[in-house]
Amino acid sequence: MFYTRFWGVRGSIPTPGPTTVLYGGNTACLEIRAGERLLIVDLGTGIKPLGDWLAANEIKKHPISADIFVTHTHWDHIMGFPMFTPVFIPGTRLKIWGSISYDGNTLEQVIGAQLSYRYWPIRLDELSAHIEYEELIQDSYDLGGGLHLTTKYLNHPNLCLGYRFEYEGKSIVTAFDTEPYYNLFITDKNDPAYNEEAAREGEQAADTENRLMQEFIKAADILVYDTSYTEKEYESHKGWGHSSYETAINNSLKAGVKKLICFHHEPRRSDHDLAVLETEFRSRFASEPLEIIMAREGMTIEA
Repeated sequence: MFYTRFWGVRGSIPTPGPTTVLYGGNTACLEIRAGERLLIVDLGTGIKPLGDWLAANEIKKHPISADIFVTHTHWDHIMGFPMFTPVFIPGTRLKIWGSISYDGNTLEQVIGAQLSYRYWPIRLDELSAHIEYEELIQDSYDLGGGLHLTTKYLNHPNLCLGYRFEYEGKSIVTAFDTEPYYNLFITDKNDPAYNEEAAREGEQAADTENRLMQEFIKAADILVYDTSYTEKEYESHKGWGHSSYETAINNSLKAGVKKLICFHHEPRRSDHDLAVLETEFRSRFASEPLEIIMAREGMTIEA
């Protein structure tokens, strides 16, 4: 048994309301099951309904134990943690994994700062759950029980990790909050500041990183990828750390991905907008060996 269930699929900010009922308005949260093991990716507001479901359905069988993998600590990816019901239940054991913070603060300090009287009535040390923290770098990890993890730094303004989980010959990969690498140096030869060597090295560096990204997602059974924009929209949002549908699809095709889940929906997109885009891209790439799926809350997909 190796599958993922979606509890939060929206980017940047929660978007509750009548126009987001079908696909959902909660921010990033995935549940992954590898056999009996529970993995959670990100602590967006989607972790609130996940926590309620766990408390209602699993606490009667056994204490809740989970590994939580934080892609990065931008607010929309951690803001649901103070309302995660299992943290208030004695016997709960959580291990929170994530990247080392660029400003020197530990993962515990960044996440725990939400649970201070300045922002919240309950402090971190008042929670009933036993919580451990493990900081990750770009590397490979044996998580035990036949579960393997590979991490990769993504192209995002805050240090952000992609996760590749492999179990029983199958793979589930997350690439939240990332955009293509591109040459940051001036490439216009008519520009007075143009430097040929810098432009060439910049192009080589971007090509290398984009190739490494395709290797990271290679032959994934399920790839959950940032698709905040269309390619036209991306041109005015370059440098914000988010990708287009076209980038995600083209990378998936080059890498031989089986199922692409379009994720991190732009806050202004309605259910109608997302349905239209899903139909458009499925039709455009109908002849390709890639299943394109628009992420929606409550959806479960087996690897």
